[in-house]
Amino acid sequence: MENPGNYVTAKQVLGRYNITDMTLWRWLADDALAFPRPMVINRRRYFLDSDLVAWERARARKQHDGL
Repeated sequence: MENPGNYVTAKQVLGRYNITDMTLWRWLADDALAFPRPMVINRRRYFLDSDLVAWERARARKQHDGL
């Protein structure tokens, strides 16, 4: 699923993490979570795939270090 340089839609992000749009909104509002910010074009949100992968890896490291 890793596509550096490619953008994914908000709908694809919802499916990727099995979350609702409200959860995505909450993740974006939570500065402590540091979820990647989207690029907005015509009120549609697009996320850089490499940013999502980096966020996933950072979260995995945090969980691993917290054990």
